[in-house]
Amino acid sequence: MLTNIATISYSAAAIAFFFISTLLLTSWRGRLYGMMLAIACLLSAIWATAVAVNITWDYSFTALTNILELLRNAGWSTFLIVLIGPFQQKTINSPAPRIRSSILVIALIYLFFICFALFTYQDATLEPGKSIKTLTGIIGCVVMAIIGIILVEQFYRNTPPEKRWGIKFICLGIGAVFIYDFYLFSDALLFRSINSDIWAARGIINALVVPLIAVSAARNPKWAVGIAVSRQMIFYTAALFGTAIYLLIMAGAGYYLRFSGGKWGIVLQMSFLFGAIILLIGILFSGTIRSWLKVFISKHFYSYNYDYREEWLRFTHTLSEEKGALKERVIQSLAQLVESPGGGLWLRHDSDHFVPAQQWNMSLIKETEEANSSLCEFLEQKDWVIDLKEYQANPAKYTPLVAPPWLLGTTDAWFVIPLIQHSKLFGFVVLMKPRSKIKLNWEIRDLLKVAGKQATSYLAQESASQALMIARQFESFNRMSTFVVHDLKNLIFQLSLLLSNAEKHKSKPEFQEDMIQTVNLSIGKMKRLLEKLSNGRSLDEPDQISLNQLLQEIVESKSIFEPKPVLETSSTEFYISADRTRLKRVISHIVQNAIEATPKNGSVKIRSYRQNSEATIEVQDTGHGMSEKFVQERLFKPFESTKSAGMGIGVFESREYIQELGGKMNVSTQESIGTTFYITLKLIDSSHTSNCA
Repeated sequence: MLTNIATISYSAAAIAFFFISTLLLTSWRGRLYGMMLAIACLLSAIWATAVAVNITWDYSFTALTNILELLRNAGWSTFLIVLIGPFQQKTINSPAPRIRSSILVIALIYLFFICFALFTYQDATLEPGKSIKTLTGIIGCVVMAIIGIILVEQFYRNTPPEKRWGIKFICLGIGAVFIYDFYLFSDALLFRSINSDIWAARGIINALVVPLIAVSAARNPKWAVGIAVSRQMIFYTAALFGTAIYLLIMAGAGYYLRFSGGKWGIVLQMSFLFGAIILLIGILFSGTIRSWLKVFISKHFYSYNYDYREEWLRFTHTLSEEKGALKERVIQSLAQLVESPGGGLWLRHDSDHFVPAQQWNMSLIKETEEANSSLCEFLEQKDWVIDLKEYQANPAKYTPLVAPPWLLGTTDAWFVIPLIQHSKLFGFVVLMKPRSKIKLNWEIRDLLKVAGKQATSYLAQESASQALMIARQFESFNRMSTFVVHDLKNLIFQLSLLLSNAEKHKSKPEFQEDMIQTVNLSIGKMKRLLEKLSNGRSLDEPDQISLNQLLQEIVESKSIFEPKPVLETSSTEFYISADRTRLKRVISHIVQNAIEATPKNGSVKIRSYRQNSEATIEVQDTGHGMSEKFVQERLFKPFESTKSAGMGIGVFESREYIQELGGKMNVSTQESIGTTFYITLKLIDSSHTSNCA
């Protein structure tokens, strides 16, 4: 049984060291440190493999494994000696010769023991479980362990304090290997026999130090290791190991309860184990424990507190997702960076106040803050992240800030993060006390400031989008109002013309009939306009219209003007689909413009004809015409007009509606000669027009 355990133990060490050796060798860039580390790991892997094979073959190669163990120790000692070298020239008076002489002594000691092994390790003097015939080999192993411990201590002590974060884990790992060897062989020296259990666990001990070596190798570019241990991997590994250790302890306690509890033993064991598992699940799902573990790993395993790639991806994802309101997501994204459970957002409501816009996992606060208050001015001018606990302990550090009482009185309020846009305070976020203790250092301050600026851009974009939407609503309303005013202007013009002719023609029955018809039409148009304004939407519904009939109505309505328009149509009926009232208004506007632009002795002609599946309407006049520049730059633009009382939207609205129907409007004009408008509309099948107007 012990043999199987030892085989597994040393096999695990061999696999771990072969793995890191492969990574080091494949990423080596010609640097001495990287090569020495790779050689030391490779010698350890070969030694562990030889021991595992030796156990399988019933200790047939003990002399070889002993020699490989010497080479392994020599490899690690050489690696440490090479690393110690650069740190000894710190001052002019540093004892460099003494270091070099000590290195020479260490080399001679290893050479002696290697030569001794070649001649005296032919018997199985280091075989576990058997009495030792000679103590020389054991003494040699103890001496090598002591040398290794001294070298580790010298390496760590002679490393500048600012660089120790990169080598502390490899010192811990190599030191643990030599300390365990010292313990193993000291015990063997004392009892004149190698303890089989201690010796069997030696492989696992060596395998456990490989992650420590990998972490230090990743922190030192000169060692040229091609791996980077992610925080997520360390977090889950630590959680897994912690869970395993917890379960082992609980299993041991349950085993003890079973055999010490008498008749209640099994009951106590099952109750205890079940309760322990429930407690473990509660711990694993605890946000406070998870937060503490993340902070612990970042603080003790990495030079920086954050994996900025992962943090920025998570931050951006939280801001960009469509779940929940953006203001709440802003608080969440900032809170995630410091493991805060909640917070509140204050935004500038107008030029004078910052009002609470959103709370997340925080009690409702209705307090507002003046824009010229000490807090807002400090945030805007300094752009600092405020640690409220630090402020309460040392207010002078935040001079001239005077924090408002409501902020200091808010339960568990901790950080105040400014949201700056274009050097102006856009708002600020108050975060609650983090789940684990976090010291607000320069790294966290910078991260929160940058994240705050990014969050501000999202809030500003949302604010701009809302303002644009409101502006578009007003624009739409104003545009509709403009069209309504334009229609009213035309109606007023018609009624004014009717009134001016009343004195002259009021006794004529034909004029009276035409006057009544015109007033009725005007009233109908006004009612329709009022309905559109009151409903806030278009009431236009498509109709099937006889184009010849529509043109005839338009010409008749304009017959009171001079020159009177003349209609020329074919005998074939054309049918189109459109809102009758609106299309009539569009064509009437073009005809009315032609009449107004033409002298009384001129002519206005309206023609309609078919071209394939389309109908073309020509409105031709012999008026003063337009320049090419006017047509290109002003004719179809809204609010551009040559008339003193014109609105400048008639032609614009006409073309917009024609294009909405899928048609086209073109113009041909020449100054002092005249203008022709071409309106092209799609025809519909006459077989579906039995109920057309």
